[in-house]
Amino acid sequence: MNMVVASSIGAIFMAVLVMFIRMKSANKPVSAKKIILPPLFMSTGALMFFVPMFRVTPLEVLEAFSVGVIFSIFLIKTSNFEIRDQNIYLKRSRAFIFILIGLLIIRIVGKLVLSSTIDVGQLSGMFWILAFGMIVPWRVAMYMNYRKILHELKGTIDSNPTI
Repeated sequence: MNMVVASSIGAIFMAVLVMFIRMKSANKPVSAKKIILPPLFMSTGALMFFVPMFRVTPLEVLEAFSVGVIFSIFLIKTSNFEIRDQNIYLKRSRAFIFILIGLLIIRIVGKLVLSSTIDVGQLSGMFWILAFGMIVPWRVAMYMNYRKILHELKGTIDSNPTI
């Protein structure tokens, strides 16, 4: 149970960090690199599955990834871009913070409930898969939206010779 509490505290810390990063990032132009790199960096966490304690069954992988994809829908809906000063920016969204807090609460409650029936290591692996299943579709959708807006922006720049 101590591991569950410690990992929940870690999740709260990470959520607060993500909120601050998201608020700060709204003041800087977005780039493809800034969209693509977070899932790549997170993918290194898959190395945990080399340790037997964290291994999960194929059904658990499917369950966790599916829940992550469902949760990603909320993030996708609240991540929109806008053009300002001939640059692309992420729009601020109050809903994003509330959704992030809601997902965090669901995650902590789920971890507390499931920790009585699933080993802590296995549960950690499942929650990493859930998070990865959430960030990958979200960032893919962001990247596709970014490319669409970038194309519109380049069309505007090309059609306006004064810029």
